[in-house]
Amino acid sequence: MPSREQHLLIGIDAGGTRTRAHCADAEGRLIGTGDSGPGNALGVQPDELVRHLSEAIAAALPEQSRGRTVAVAAGFAGGGFGRGRENAASCLARALDHLHLSAQAVELYGDAEIAFASGPGAPADGLVLIAGTGATAGRISGRREVRLVDGHGWLLGDEGSGFWLGRQALKAALRAVDGRGPRGPLVERVLEAVTPGRGRSAEQSPELPPLRDAIADWAYSRHPTALAALCPLVVEAAAEGDPPALALLDRAADELADKLAALGAREGELLVATGGLIAPGGPLTGRLAARVEPMGLRMTAVRDGGAGAVALAGLLTRPAV
Repeated sequence: MPSREQHLLIGIDAGGTRTRAHCADAEGRLIGTGDSGPGNALGVQPDELVRHLSEAIAAALPEQSRGRTVAVAAGFAGGGFGRGRENAASCLARALDHLHLSAQAVELYGDAEIAFASGPGAPADGLVLIAGTGATAGRISGRREVRLVDGHGWLLGDEGSGFWLGRQALKAALRAVDGRGPRGPLVERVLEAVTPGRGRSAEQSPELPPLRDAIADWAYSRHPTALAALCPLVVEAAAEGDPPALALLDRAADELADKLAALGAREGELLVATGGLIAPGGPLTGRLAARVEPMGLRMTAVRDGGAGAVALAGLLTRPAV
């Protein structure tokens, strides 16, 4: 068994868009990182999830150091309970076996739990908000989620997320084509993305389907993550001052704040915010901060859940008090 000075920790943040692994020493100092594809435990096929986990871990942890690994903490989108947790546990075990990596301790977490642990000092209690491909908010107690709001996926919820913004942008394009809404910068960007080269003259061509049908075909023939890929178009149009795009960003921030209100946010509580939309420099970070200020929350934005996963892995190696 390697000495504590030789111990290595693995923290995994498996989200809706990517899987990222962090390798750190016993003091939590980062040694390496690795990235791969989506890691949602409910939305990714098992063999694909195993591959993404294996690729991310292998890139973060040099092969010659794998015998020094002591603890692995992995947080999965969709992996907090039930079938998602079972899938996450099975796929992580397969990935570790594939890499011939044996650890003294392996623990699973939901993505909300590792995100919250990425806050200052790896906090144990407070609120967490994730807004990236999907969106969820949670109350954390003793480093475990005790209540979640939303995170219901692209079809049933995730309001304020990349999914939601992309879907709203696509709906705006359909309304414009129907003559029920404006055809401004946002709509033009969406039309060019989903029906490239379809100018006004092409709309009437008998050799091509009507533009409205082409938009619907694009949406229904692709994986739901394609909706989230349209989110940057909203941000770009908003930067140009397009009123519908600005209104969508405001509505998204309202939806995110509403999740916190549903959790019974209390004055003075810590809020850890993460995900591509509300991480440092995110397009909704400032809007969210303005909405949580009246709630009296202490908001801190973090890049992702990687630091939290490493911190939780470190806690697994400490003797119980």
